This record gives sequence, C-alpha cells and structure tokens, in this order.
Amino acid sequence: MIRAPALDAMPAVRHAFFTREGGVSDGVYASLNVGLGSSDRPENVHENRARVARALGVAPVALALPYQVHSPDAAVVRAPWGEGERPRVDAVVTDVPGLAMAVTTADCTPVLFADPVAGVVGAAHAGWRGALRGVLESTVTAMEGLGAGRERIVAVIGPTISADAYEVGPEFVARFLEEDEASAAFFVRAERAGHSMFDLPGYVAMRLGKAGLGSVEDLGLCTYHDEARFFSYRRMTHRGEADYGRLVAGIALAG
Repeated sequence: MIRAPALDAMPAVRHAFFTREGGVSDGVYASLNVGLGSSDRPENVHENRARVARALGVAPVALALPYQVHSPDAAVVRAPWGEGERPRVDAVVTDVPGLAMAVTTADCTPVLFADPVAGVVGAAHAGWRGALRGVLESTVTAMEGLGAGRERIVAVIGPTISADAYEVGPEFVARFLEEDEASAAFFVRAERAGHSMFDLPGYVAMRLGKAGLGSVEDLGLCTYHDEARFFSYRRMTHRGEADYGRLVAGIALAG
C-alpha cells in the first residue's frame, strides 16, 4: 500500500493506493487484481477485494466500487450496495463512517479526496475522457452537497501513466484543444511524426487546481514504468499480452 502524507495527517481518515502486491491471483494478474472485468478467477478477485476492504478498516461489503464507464458522473454513497446495484459512475463520495470509497485503474488517474472538518471523503477515476468531461469537478460538487468546503478539500493524485509513456495521435490532441486551447501545455511532440506525449497527471492537477481546492498532491508514480508494483493497460497492449489486472485506490472515514 502507498499512502499520501497529506491524507495520513488526518486521524479520522483511512486511505491507500494499493499496488499489485499482496493478493492471491497469479499469472498476469499477480497478485492483488481487483478487476471483476478481467478474466481472472472471480473467487480470487473477491478475496483480493476483501483484503483491500480489511486494510481500509471496513467490511468487504462496505467497499464501494462503482461500475466505471469513463463518465463525468459522481454518486453519493450512504449504504453498501449489492453487486448488481453498482451505479455506472466514475466517482463516489460519502460522509458515512465505515464505508470505503474506491476506484479501479490500470493507467488512468485515481484521485482521493478528503475534507476532514466536514467529515466527507471521495474517490474518482479520471481517465482522459472523464477528466476532460468533468469527473473531478463533479466529485467536488458532490462532496459540497454533503457539507464539504472546497477550500478545505485535500486531493491526492495516485499512480497513473506518466507523460513519457503516453503517446497519442492528432485527433486526441484536437479534442482537448477544442475544449480549451490552454491544454496545449500538456502535450509535447513525440518522436513519431504527427503524435504527441500527453501529461495526464499534469492535466488532472490543473483541473483540480482550477476547482479551488485547499491542496493538491501528486505522488508522481508511473504505472507503465513500475511493473513490479503496478498493472498497466498500455504496457499490456505494447507486449501483446492477453489481459491485465486492475489496481485500486480507496478512502474511508474511521467508524
């Protein structure tokens, strides 16, 4: 598990950005794969999820992992849900102790949020689509609806793909520039003609900064380059492997 100093300083908040270590899966999923959408054995995934929940100090049923669809949407969670009831959103927030807000990633950016004064926490899955469409801002708005103050919210960017590993084509760049020409600052020319390298965590940090949060911390960890600790969708595709595991990041209010 990897913890952020800014969140560790909050006695009532438990959190972690989990690595791929410490689970029961094997092969390409070794070992803490929490992705039910993978081809890993479901019993392994459920055991891995239970280990994550226990590490966050909650019951396995209280690990709130949504059905992620690269949306801009956030959901307020007040009670555990059944497996068939997961909301199709990319961020979850709560003010209820004993519930862990969590998201899965494998290159996209996990962001954990906390306002310790109001007692509100959240987790967001920010791939390029979600970040561009406003999932980070939606998370903050949902937290405000529970009494959080954005000037008090601490946000931490966890393990994600770094700029020197994220090559994109011209159509990709055009989507961002159409939204905001200032986004050009997050692209540099790649060696391949017509392509660029995209700084996803930098873009996420910019969006969080513009949201007026109390502080934004980037752990500076790259999923693509650190194979020992992290799964990576892009690394899998470059190697032609059949599948990949999913990482998880979670945060909870102590019960």
